[in-house]
Amino acid sequence: MELLRSKLFSQFPQIVFGMSTKNGGVSDPPYGLNLSIGVGDDPDNVRENRKRFFNALNIDGTRLAFPLQVHSSQVQDAHTPGRYINTDGLTTDKKEIYLIVSVADCLPVFLFDPIHNAIAGVHAGWKGTDQKITMKMIQLMNERWQTDPSEIIAFLGPAAGVCCYEVGEGVAELFSSEFKAPQSNGKYHLDIPAVNKEQLISAGVKIENIEHENFCTICSNDRFHSYRRDGNESGRMMGVIGLRG
Repeated sequence: MELLRSKLFSQFPQIVFGMSTKNGGVSDPPYGLNLSIGVGDDPDNVRENRKRFFNALNIDGTRLAFPLQVHSSQVQDAHTPGRYINTDGLTTDKKEIYLIVSVADCLPVFLFDPIHNAIAGVHAGWKGTDQKITMKMIQLMNERWQTDPSEIIAFLGPAAGVCCYEVGEGVAELFSSEFKAPQSNGKYHLDIPAVNKEQLISAGVKIENIEHENFCTICSNDRFHSYRRDGNESGRMMGVIGLRG
């Protein structure tokens, strides 16, 4: 099984972190290591894929906190394992609660405050990015745990890249010119990871504390799930972050 790890997070033994890819599962093509029940894959295969993924990280599958993502800018605390409705970001300082982000083109963002031992996971699509969901998460962490943004360690995972992520004029006009490239068909290519990185820096995160797996999910065909590329036959990847007990 291919997992993505973080060099920055790996410096902290209390952090458990990993991201799945498309590879290493039992599902029939094109699903591979699909970790979502609701995308047309055999549920038994999904359960086995999840078991393999969480076992690879030595995570208890009953200790997961799932945000039921709705492409919003809503963020909240996760005090217990379970489902959290209508939210796209969770934060906790509790041990053995593992925060999940599910993606297939949107940007997964993970944050760690090593001073207060607090973590967060954020699902950032264009809507959440426009509404500055990552900055709202940092604000919530400051309110809850007194997090200083300059101490935050951040990981940005694979997402649809500016090379491939096409949007219409209505979406493009929400973002400044440095983050979009006009195309000959009247549409634009948008750089969602770059927008979020800039928002992290604007919030006070040090650039040297930001790690970015700069892979495009759309054109990395054999490695990542992509809804833009595969439509209804796209699986989903998961990133997970937690604090060891």
